[in-house]
Amino acid sequence: MRNLLNVIESISEWSGKIVSYLVWIGAIMLSWEVVARYWFNAPTVWAHGYSQRIFGTYFIMVGAFTLLRGGHVRVDLITSQFSFRVRKVFDLVNYSFLILWAGVLIREGWLFFLDSWSVREVDEMVLAHPVYPIKFMLLFGAILIFLQAIGSAIQTVAEFRRGEQE
Repeated sequence: MRNLLNVIESISEWSGKIVSYLVWIGAIMLSWEVVARYWFNAPTVWAHGYSQRIFGTYFIMVGAFTLLRGGHVRVDLITSQFSFRVRKVFDLVNYSFLILWAGVLIREGWLFFLDSWSVREVDEMVLAHPVYPIKFMLLFGAILIFLQAIGSAIQTVAEFRRGEQE
């Protein structure tokens, strides 16, 4: 079981680190757009659309990494009053809802992607770039979150059984 958890955690870790570079690419694109627009009076037709795609991909793909690192919003103010085991039960309930949400997002993301792929959907911008690769990233990010949520839930059950303090 520990090997499975290690695989899930390493996938979340490396995918988050790789995707984190998208922020820099997006920032460079937006900076270029500002310079081109205001210094050279020559705005681009591509920077806005691509930066939206990059940041959208980033936000869904970094979810599993954020979960692994404990970076999602928590209500520790309330749960910190309870014993270790009660906090673990709260965590397990939260992970259960996250697994359910991610499962629904995987199903709907798959349908969303298939619809887009079947008509070779393009954006409404003048360059008409394909949209389905970005919709696929929604599916892929949801799968990563789903796997990390399962791994975190398994880890929480193990911690509950051991009764260790954090």
